Amino acid sequence: MPELPEVEVTRRRLAPLLVGRTIASVETTKDSYFFLTKPPTLQLRLVGRTVRQLNRHGKYLLAELDDGDRLLLHLGMTGQLFSSAVTSPRLFSAKTRSSLTREGPPEFKADKHTHLCLHFTDGGPSVLFRDVRKFGKVLLLKSGIEDRRLGKLGVDALRATGRALFAAARARKVPIKTLLLDQAVIAGIGNIYADEALFLASVRPGRSARRVTASECDRIVAAAKRVMKRSIVTGGSSISDYVSPDGSDGGYQKERRVYARKGLPCLVCGTLIRRVVIATRSTHYCPACQV
Repeated sequence: MPELPEVEVTRRRLAPLLVGRTIASVETTKDSYFFLTKPPTLQLRLVGRTVRQLNRHGKYLLAELDDGDRLLLHLGMTGQLFSSAVTSPRLFSAKTRSSLTREGPPEFKADKHTHLCLHFTDGGPSVLFRDVRKFGKVLLLKSGIEDRRLGKLGVDALRATGRALFAAARARKVPIKTLLLDQAVIAGIGNIYADEALFLASVRPGRSARRVTASECDRIVAAAKRVMKRSIVTGGSSISDYVSPDGSDGGYQKERRVYARKGLPCLVCGTLIRRVVIATRSTHYCPACQV
């Protein structure tokens, strides 16, 4: 699932494709749970609107429109937002990928999984929202209307503090890893970066949140910011479906210290990385470095 770094990379690279452009037409697939706003309403209210700004909070993108409305976009687990002018092997099925030639993938054409296409009056590249599993979401918010999804989010992870995490941890019996994944506490941290941050902070993910000290909370938040900012610089993590709007892969997956490294030696001490399941999430840690 795309986490804060992947969504922030998407925001930065998608903004030039949206901001200042006027929507000429909207194409959608048939109505489904992907659409929190029905397709006919999107087609009616988006045409003629100009995108003024593209913001992010946690894992949500918000396109601010010239009439005050906001278009909320959430990538879900497998969502992909990209320009119609680019392509990537990740836009094709595994079968197609295996048959690609050295010349690279063929031109991508909108398929049954491309649920939203925004076309613009300047005739330039369109913006496509593709999601094989449909866990992504599109919602058009009327001017002045707040949404419960945004209202229940905690502070954005890049603005979080150790003090706030410690205050939340005092009242919780859950593992510290579970607390980090709670979007109502800190918005944007997901499975990859929780594991990586806890490793850098030397805190075992299964430890009760109530047993994590104030200084450890400071280290955890600092480590989370460090790994996420580094991931943003490298373009995010392209482990399965994630692809940036310009068609490129991220590079942070090459720098992971513990996530998805079960059975491999710790890069610090050589102890084999372990995998456990915490709150149904695959969790990786070093039993020597993290206590």
